[in-house]
Amino acid sequence: MPFLPKSAFGQTVFLIGFLLLINQLVSYFSVAFYVIKPSTQQISYLIARQVNLLIPKTEVSAEANAILRQHVESITGAQLFSEAEAQEQGLANASDYRYFSQQMSKELQTDTEVRISQTENFVFWVRSSTAPEYWIRVPLTGLEETSFPLLTFYLLMIGVLSVIGGWLLARHLNRPLQGLQHAAIQVGRGEFPPPLSEKTGAREITAVTKAFNYMAKGIQQLEQDRALLMAGVSHDLRTPLTRIRLASEMMSEPDSWIREGIINDIDDMNAIIDQFIDYLRHHKQEELQQVALNELLMETVQAEYVQQRQLITRLDPHLPLLWLRRIAIKRVLNNLLENALRYSDGAIEISSGYQRQKKLVYFEIRDHGPGIPEHKMQAMFTPFVQGDEARGSGGSGLGLAIIKKIIDTHSGEVRLSNHAQGGLVVTVLIPLQKPH
Repeated sequence: MPFLPKSAFGQTVFLIGFLLLINQLVSYFSVAFYVIKPSTQQISYLIARQVNLLIPKTEVSAEANAILRQHVESITGAQLFSEAEAQEQGLANASDYRYFSQQMSKELQTDTEVRISQTENFVFWVRSSTAPEYWIRVPLTGLEETSFPLLTFYLLMIGVLSVIGGWLLARHLNRPLQGLQHAAIQVGRGEFPPPLSEKTGAREITAVTKAFNYMAKGIQQLEQDRALLMAGVSHDLRTPLTRIRLASEMMSEPDSWIREGIINDIDDMNAIIDQFIDYLRHHKQEELQQVALNELLMETVQAEYVQQRQLITRLDPHLPLLWLRRIAIKRVLNNLLENALRYSDGAIEISSGYQRQKKLVYFEIRDHGPGIPEHKMQAMFTPFVQGDEARGSGGSGLGLAIIKKIIDTHSGEVRLSNHAQGGLVVTVLIPLQKPH
């Protein structure tokens, strides 16, 4: 159903509120049909008996009718008035009540009009078709005007308090789920928060929390083992590479072409090892700080200056400060610019902007190269996917994976698209809110 809340918390509150609404409606109609309706019928019955006594009887003398009216008036307070007298006694301020008119018509078995006015007490004005020139005034004591609204207010307050209580209960039950959600997001980003409390929440929730803590601990151990393995492999590889380089430097001059090839291969291997280390590095170890993105972009552009290559900047001067890990974001910018320079010819365009409604700051880097086929764009973020398949160059396949991993730790997003006039556009969006 489209109008139902999407969260478990919202659905729980909605369910409780719906059940309470049904309960309130049942209670209200129960009171109306089993308390109020019998009471009104009883009132109609009693008033009808008095009206019957006060209506002048044609079969008896006027003197007998007058004695009967005095007797009824002394006991019940009901009085018989002409139209003019009734207007003077307050009939003009009375309101017509169709429900009581229908009830009274059934009791008297004739068309009857009922009006009700209130001063200190309720006053019923009754006119029967058998004596239309008369109005009978019947005062009712002990029936206050606020009786029915008080019942409505009581039922409304019960419903409101019940909904508030249900909301607090649902919030208490769903609070451990919110903590579990935040922790799962952190683990998905490669971060490892402290273990969640296993003593709060319902039994099913604590069981899920225990399983999550066990899973997170296992993933953390695997990550540590992988980092240790990679550090050992890189160390063991660099030692023989250093010896090979030293040996190649000692080669004779006629073999210089061989020496240069060996040195280039060693540099490529060292660069690949560095990329592996970058991918495994925990970028969360760097503290967040408020940084001006445009300053980082300009620093990177100046550092990556290449002769005969034009770097065009279109930066929004009104960007707000962002919570960033400065070194990690500079690594992203360096990698993107190096890729753009490596895989394209011509100018490189760097731009930045601010999406106020979404509270996102972004920067884009566009080259004028061959671009990437649409069906291969998502795969480019997967580790070890070679860029040469898409843009004609070799590599370890970790460049974009490293970039995505860093941006993920900032709760951001990386998008790839081909420009309509040629070239690849890499868009990085970073939220203004400080990442957790």
